[in-house]
Amino acid sequence: MGLTKDQISAWLRNVPHPAGGDIVSRETVVHIAACDNNASVRLTLVQGPSDPDPSEETMKTLGARVIQTVTSGAMASGMGPVVLGVEFVDHNGNVAMRLGADSGANNAEASASEPKTTAPQPSPQASASGIEGVKHIIAVGAGKGGVGKSTVSVNLAVGLARKGHSVGLLDGDIYGPSLPTMLGLDAMEQTALEGSLQPFYVHGIKAVTMGKLVDSDKPLIWRGPMAHGAFTQLTERTRWGELDYLVIDLPPGTGDVPLTMAQSLKLTGAVVVCTPQKVAQDDAVRAVKMFEQLGVEVLGAIENMSYFIGDPDENGQTKEYDIFGRGGAEKMAQRLGLPFLGAIPINMALRQNSDSGEPLNNFDPGTAGGPLLPQSLERLVQNLEGQLNLASLKQGRSTPSLTIR
Repeated sequence: MGLTKDQISAWLRNVPHPAGGDIVSRETVVHIAACDNNASVRLTLVQGPSDPDPSEETMKTLGARVIQTVTSGAMASGMGPVVLGVEFVDHNGNVAMRLGADSGANNAEASASEPKTTAPQPSPQASASGIEGVKHIIAVGAGKGGVGKSTVSVNLAVGLARKGHSVGLLDGDIYGPSLPTMLGLDAMEQTALEGSLQPFYVHGIKAVTMGKLVDSDKPLIWRGPMAHGAFTQLTERTRWGELDYLVIDLPPGTGDVPLTMAQSLKLTGAVVVCTPQKVAQDDAVRAVKMFEQLGVEVLGAIENMSYFIGDPDENGQTKEYDIFGRGGAEKMAQRLGLPFLGAIPINMALRQNSDSGEPLNNFDPGTAGGPLLPQSLERLVQNLEGQLNLASLKQGRSTPSLTIR
């Protein structure tokens, strides 16, 4: 969660006014704007037409105090570095002085006649590191819950493993872990060796989930720092071994866990899951913008629950029902200039295989309710592989090869 105007206003009540009291009560603060970890504050030390203009030294001193107070408050609240600009205006509302702070540090000054320049802020990915032995990390996110993000994560991981890759799956949905059910882990016990978690090896993949570290019926009523710590423990204390791909199933929304992930793990890219209807698209767009702001390449969008596959008729023909308005996520991807990785239908078999913890059954027409579901999953995995290869080339993680026969 980023800065808010109310937070900044509360912190500024600790800044003393040169004439006594604080600058909020003395109505020195005339405007506050905040977005994510960026903010601006406009001040005036002139309350009436007869008041003298403040000295340059007074504005510098007060501006520096405002910057220090806000950046300290943000750091103490766990928000990390902030970018804050402070302006002083005169009787007519014209800017008399600008002071700026980059990444919470003091202060770059510019006069009203000189354009203010702020150094570009490095994305969280700039200082992130990988996991030893893991070649590629893929985040699967969504702007809202209930769109089947965990279903997509499980089937992507299993699908990549079926193509011969070594794959891990991390259940990063700290508050609502789904992997114990979807992978059939209920009867298994989590083990640790020399202080490291040993992932479960099921359905051809390695998996770790918070759901096997707490009571299954116990709600996790955690604030942001606790979720941050839990996610960090899962990533840093798991003995993954050598992996081609690690798929991370994120919690819905744009909260603490995605930010923690972006700051600590170097990702090859992210996949955004969406259902066809407009309300889901609106939230998916926010997830896309979040990944872009964090410096994570968006590999593409996936439309889940694209259509419903009904039971076959007497001739063996199945009927498709566009319950949520098929194709909406594809149009969203086109509008945002993103690759569309594919659509996943839903049928009774997909629900049964998920509830029984048998994801491999989704790739077999005999246990997947026919060929449509397996075909869509195979196509999805193939498209994702292509985008991962492109992303690796752009990031310098691999080089093209030429085979001559």
